[in-house]
Amino acid sequence: MATTAATTRRTTRRTGAWTPWLYLAPALLLLGGLLVYPVYQLGLISFLEYTQAQVSGGEPTTFQGFGNYATLFADEQFWQVLLATVLFAAACVVSTLAVGCALAVLLTRVRALPRLALMLAALGAWATPAVTGSTVWMFLFDPDFGPVNRVFGLGDFSWTYGRYSAFALVLLEVVWCSFPFVMVTVYAGIRAVPAEVVEAAALDGASQWRIWRSVLAPMLRPILLVVTVQSVIWDFKVFTQIYVMTNGGGIAGQNLVLNVYAYQKAFASSQYSLGSAIGVVMLLILLAVTLGYLRILRRRGEEL
Repeated sequence: MATTAATTRRTTRRTGAWTPWLYLAPALLLLGGLLVYPVYQLGLISFLEYTQAQVSGGEPTTFQGFGNYATLFADEQFWQVLLATVLFAAACVVSTLAVGCALAVLLTRVRALPRLALMLAALGAWATPAVTGSTVWMFLFDPDFGPVNRVFGLGDFSWTYGRYSAFALVLLEVVWCSFPFVMVTVYAGIRAVPAEVVEAAALDGASQWRIWRSVLAPMLRPILLVVTVQSVIWDFKVFTQIYVMTNGGGIAGQNLVLNVYAYQKAFASSQYSLGSAIGVVMLLILLAVTLGYLRILRRRGEEL
């Protein structure tokens, strides 16, 4: 009897171990079809000679190995675009986190009606499609009809003509449509912090900045890591805002980022293999960021 009971328990445990995977199976199959296969095709094309001639059937497809990557890494423009992408994404992430965290703290300090108005306004910006938001910002900063130049007396100054002013304009639009996620997430985390902790710090004479730096930020570290990594991923692969607001990458490609650069290589120049190679490089960079994030969580003892 004891042996039978032990066998039954082991069988039950084995069955229970497989139960979560059975529930996840439909989602995993869907992700496999929508994610794994396209990534496989992206990697495959990056190892082939695949231009318009191969697409039209005029020439056979040949295996290039790492030839496309060697060509890409030997291109000086690729490294310039990669550096610009990293710096632009870093500026967007820092600005988004600063604005989102500041407004999250503000939400805890205002009354219900202003808090509701701010939340609705932020969610409206978050829900606005990237193309629509970019078009609106282009109108606001238009050198002829935009209200911003008129208010600040800038005359016919063109924000998209200069490299840095164009990047700054795109950065403002990216932050505008990205900060609501940070604000709402951090605000929810602050509301979960016991009020007694914040009150004790205030009674000890701590300023609002000191309360945030020494009390709230350490307690919200897991949440801040999540929003930081997600912001890095989103801002590193910005495409729509750059493409719409700088007309495809700016004058002589001065505002190119990797996503737009890959688009130009693949579709404007019909070098689909080079465009795929750029996509693989971006995938590996973002994968490294994600793995680094998971490693940080593991070191801090957070549950994965």
